Amino acid sequence: MTNLYINIKTETMKYVKVCLLILNILIFIACQSDDDTLSPIVDPINGFWVSAEKGYILEFTDGKDLFYNINTAGCSIQDDDFVPEEFFGLKLDLVSENELIASTDLSDSEVKFTRLPNQNPNCLPDQISATEDPQVNFDHFWNIFNDHYAFFETRNVDWSQYESLRDQVTADNFYDILEELAYLLEDGHVSVIDEENGIFIESGGPKLLERLNANLSGNLIIENEDDYAVLENQKAITIVTKYLGGDYEIDDNGNIIWGLINDDIGYILISTMEGYGTSFSDELLTLNAVLDTMMNDLKASGVSKLIIDIRFNDGGYDTAALNMVSRFMDQERISYFKKARLGNGFTENKSFSVGPRGDFQFTTDIILLTSPYSVSAAELFTLCMKDLPYVTIVGENTSSAFSTVLEHVLPNGAKVGLSNEIYSDAQGEVFEVIGIGPENEENRVPFLSTIDFQEEKDSGIERALELLSN
Repeated sequence: MTNLYINIKTETMKYVKVCLLILNILIFIACQSDDDTLSPIVDPINGFWVSAEKGYILEFTDGKDLFYNINTAGCSIQDDDFVPEEFFGLKLDLVSENELIASTDLSDSEVKFTRLPNQNPNCLPDQISATEDPQVNFDHFWNIFNDHYAFFETRNVDWSQYESLRDQVTADNFYDILEELAYLLEDGHVSVIDEENGIFIESGGPKLLERLNANLSGNLIIENEDDYAVLENQKAITIVTKYLGGDYEIDDNGNIIWGLINDDIGYILISTMEGYGTSFSDELLTLNAVLDTMMNDLKASGVSKLIIDIRFNDGGYDTAALNMVSRFMDQERISYFKKARLGNGFTENKSFSVGPRGDFQFTTDIILLTSPYSVSAAELFTLCMKDLPYVTIVGENTSSAFSTVLEHVLPNGAKVGLSNEIYSDAQGEVFEVIGIGPENEENRVPFLSTIDFQEEKDSGIERALELLSN
């Protein structure tokens, strides 16, 4: 009992001494002059940042961060709890007190933000546009395009004449009018999506259907996505059974199929430029593991000729496309240029180079199959491949929508997508509106045709085999 009591008393005295020491430290701090007062650490990124080319403002605080969209008509909130990593794996680099660089592994370029001394007046809490008013929403829609869209002249649309439609807009016809304007552009990267009200407007939809149906008849005519999916599936079955003999490899996500048509000719079908990883951070890592396996298989097979099929490809991430391109490069080359709409002009026209990657690159005879369904990052793949001396394009012109989609949000919450960037090839030629296709008419073969389905064949592959056999 005595020893226990002494131990408790000893520990109590130690505790008292510690408390007195802490108290003295607090008194000392409190008695310091104002000049010596400890200030809380402030994150240097805190404040307001603007990207004029994108119409974006970022607000960083020690609490919740916000992501705004701005246009001449006003300001709306795209994300009121902005987490950069969840926005395509965005990374932010503070290069100076007044310059911030945003980048992601999934994009080929960076976006520069500059510091604002104060919040944009239109983005102050009592000025933010958050309303269902159809005329206010029309103002934003029209001005988003007027401020940031890159292809009015190219697509022969006089946007200014439609500003006056504001006076005709009502709650009942609001989306009908937006649909009419979107369809004028015939741009696969222009869209209006209001999921809550079941609105899905795709500017390039009617033109795409027209092109896909050009060589179809009867019950094969495509009227909706389900119809297309049926024909796509039927065509894929023909390819893997008739041309690959049912012997092929496919990645875990079903995005790439590869196999041999014969002892000398290999075949690769790339259906998308995204969806390889489980998150933004491992997308390219997973993709390149698939590409390594595929290229090793090609090397082991000993084939000297190859068909690459992107006719089913609905696009995705630019850097995924570039990683694929690198497996077919014989040397580093300037592959394309890109600039973005900025006010009445454009940003600097920046060049992009692609070089060989991986242990093995296939750099002998290649036929690239393209179609009207090949869009966006699939077109960037085509843009980089078309000038290689060992590549020949067979099929139809691609969709003709190259730009990364710039997304803004209307005051009512609807999402608007538009083309903000101009891509050109290494010689400076722009393929927006026309797409990229075969140089020779004899290599122009329809993606979907009644004859092909009736005869259970693929005319694109048949033409490719003819060329590779010569």
